Amino acid sequence: MLREKVAASTRTLQWKCVESRADSKRLYYGRFLLSPLMKGQADTIGIAMRRALLGEIEGTCITRAKSEKIPHEYSTIVGIEESVHEIFMNLKEIVLRSNLYGTRDAYICVKGPGYVTAQDIISPPSVEIVDTTQHIASLVEPIDLCIGLQIERNRGYRMKTPKNAQEGSYPIDAVFMPVRNANHSIHSYGNGNEKQEILFLEIWTNGSLTPKEALYEASRNLIDLFIPFLHAEEQDTNLEDNQKKVTLPFFTFHDGLDKLRKNKKEIELKCIFIDQLKLPSRTYNCLKRSKIHTLLDLLNKSQEDLMKIEYFCIEDVRQILGILQKHFVIDLPKNKF
Repeated sequence: MLREKVAASTRTLQWKCVESRADSKRLYYGRFLLSPLMKGQADTIGIAMRRALLGEIEGTCITRAKSEKIPHEYSTIVGIEESVHEIFMNLKEIVLRSNLYGTRDAYICVKGPGYVTAQDIISPPSVEIVDTTQHIASLVEPIDLCIGLQIERNRGYRMKTPKNAQEGSYPIDAVFMPVRNANHSIHSYGNGNEKQEILFLEIWTNGSLTPKEALYEASRNLIDLFIPFLHAEEQDTNLEDNQKKVTLPFFTFHDGLDKLRKNKKEIELKCIFIDQLKLPSRTYNCLKRSKIHTLLDLLNKSQEDLMKIEYFCIEDVRQILGILQKHFVIDLPKNKF
């Protein structure tokens, strides 16, 4: 009986998707669970994940419309059923998927009569329209509608302000968040000191990414936020001399590479996680199952140790050796000392 309790308490955390569906092109739903967790851990993870899902994931949307024929945002155009303001609101709802950085230009140029939809947007190759049927305007007369658009990738939301308005160029409220909503719930089981918890996460997205992709992005962003606290070396910052602007040291993987090349003892190898090595997913999962989480864990293994990992092959070992040699100028011993 005692052995069973010890085995249950030392089980590694596991997660899985218990439900996934696409209600429409612009509404995806996913439900995930993580267990087993100790009492209180589910709430800690759930709150952090919800905030990361809603605020730390980047999205793409239209942030500005340009047209010299529009006198002001609340005007109307002869031959168009919608007002200019309604057209801008429809542009705000267009869901885009991209991997771009910064801003890109797009445009709409349609001759009426007819309906203008998201399919009529001429966008860069790096930008994909999730739902091409989204309505923009209705042209009831044979007129030309030409609007220039600015597309941007960012996070959170940005409200338009009068300062951003220019003649012939109008800012649009930008909602970059691809996650529409996120909830977490907790299921407790067990008695007394053996009480454990299961965390359930529900995620709704706008179709620009799946709930599973959103969960992955939020997790990676949380890891990146906590990495500086794993940096063993403390650097003093003089707050009295410069109270308005304080530059704090920010540890990144690439900074770690440069330091490690100069002196491997300058940085804690346990601060570099193996998911930052950009390994293939199969290799990464094999290492994680073997409790190899950081670069320090990996360097404590020999080539012989890696070959003993289940489903590991010589090609995987060669790939790891290549990455270590390329970025760290170090190698793994063939056998244990």
